[in-house]
Amino acid sequence: MSPDTETETATLGGGCFWCVEAAFKELDGVESVTSGYAGGHVEDPTYEAVCSGDTGHAEVVQVEYDTDELGYEDVLKVFFTVHDPTQLNRQGPDVGTQYRSAVFYHDDEQKQVVQRFLRELDAEGAYDGDEIVTEVEPLDTFYEAEERHQDYYEKNPNDQYCSIQAEPKVQKVREKFGEKAAQ
Repeated sequence: MSPDTETETATLGGGCFWCVEAAFKELDGVESVTSGYAGGHVEDPTYEAVCSGDTGHAEVVQVEYDTDELGYEDVLKVFFTVHDPTQLNRQGPDVGTQYRSAVFYHDDEQKQVVQRFLRELDAEGAYDGDEIVTEVEPLDTFYEAEERHQDYYEKNPNDQYCSIQAEPKVQKVREKFGEKAAQ
């Protein structure tokens, strides 16, 4: 990243953070993706505590992106393509509030963009008329997940969960956002 590169950060919860992280790492303009936790009431939670469903946190990723290559709306387009925002407190086989669909905005501009984006998705019936249940909340605190959860898909290419859950999301990004996909 050059010194004059301007970046912004988006914080998104769309099920298992391994899968969302892998999908975003496919995009040109993404400087980093960090798995973590947001939206809960316990300080510095562990993965095990979040998985219990008792901390109130969602598994999230923080996507830092170069604003010359991607806009916040581009990030949202990818996010709403790689997860199902109509599933309440789940994504596929992962069930619990920690897997909820959520956008944690960083400022009023992000809030306005995501609210407009969701209204447009609803207006066009983007999910066969199913209700979008994505939470839109201000980001209070982001807690970085343990090191073993960072770059999980890259580090564990033969993991069965990744093959079944993450790989289709990666392929979807390559197919639908090919012009923005890293080569």
